[in-house]
Amino acid sequence: MPCIQEIDALSLFPSIDSELLRTFIAIADSGGFTRAAEVVNRTQSAVSMQMKRLEEDIVQRQLFDREGRQVRLTAEGQVLLGYARRIMALHSEVLNTLREPHMVGTVRIGTPDDYVMRFLPGILSRFAQAYPLVQVEVQCETSAQLLQRHDLDLSIVTCEPGHEIGQFLREEPVRWMQAIGSSALERSPLPVAVFNHGCFCRLWMCNALETAGIDYRVAYSSHSLSAILAMTGTGLAVTAQLHSLATPELEIINEEEAGLPRLPSARIMLVRNSNTESQVTEAFANFIVEGFRLG
Repeated sequence: MPCIQEIDALSLFPSIDSELLRTFIAIADSGGFTRAAEVVNRTQSAVSMQMKRLEEDIVQRQLFDREGRQVRLTAEGQVLLGYARRIMALHSEVLNTLREPHMVGTVRIGTPDDYVMRFLPGILSRFAQAYPLVQVEVQCETSAQLLQRHDLDLSIVTCEPGHEIGQFLREEPVRWMQAIGSSALERSPLPVAVFNHGCFCRLWMCNALETAGIDYRVAYSSHSLSAILAMTGTGLAVTAQLHSLATPELEIINEEEAGLPRLPSARIMLVRNSNTESQVTEAFANFIVEGFRLG
């Protein structure tokens, strides 16, 4: 056991309240105090006061460079962000495990195919460790289809900035991609690999090419992300997907050099079904939120 002197020494260091860390992470993820206030359900002034306390009274370091409404983390802020994520992940894990270690039931989640390979494995693994008796059912459909369903407990959907619904998870740039060493960009019309109709990436890609006056043809289409990436990996077409979905076989295309139009960023949101709220679904929702922030 620690001696009295060690305990006294530890008491000299200020502690960081978990709510301060939660707000700090929300600001880092959303890029501003206004959006972060929505995420943590506080007023903007309350968020500002929290961060003033964190900077001036606790860590005594400048954590943000403020540029109008946008904020960027300083070097010290980046250091704290890494620790904050680890602390909050452990905080959630221990509370969930100790409070409801024997929780049982079923949670039904809907998600576009995009996020299954990239984010769900880690989320499902951590959730299964905490709640081994909970059954998880995953349905893969487009965001538009998921928003029309009423039988799912949780849905992960992609929204255009300004048209968000639900809880913010992550913002992702949509980037042009091609196989390493591919000559697809040299072909006319430009061959593209896209999702079937109803996908926001297909819509954004086609609208951007048409607006830029670039002749293109849909060479390959599928409802499956793995199929789209495999088709692109042949070198016979280009595609546009969320930046984090690029595989080692693909390279991100520099739009300026290639003469391709820039594409919007997508905001990934978590939508809860208010008619099926339960401890099971809320527990899984917390793991989803943390998984997308860490991912």
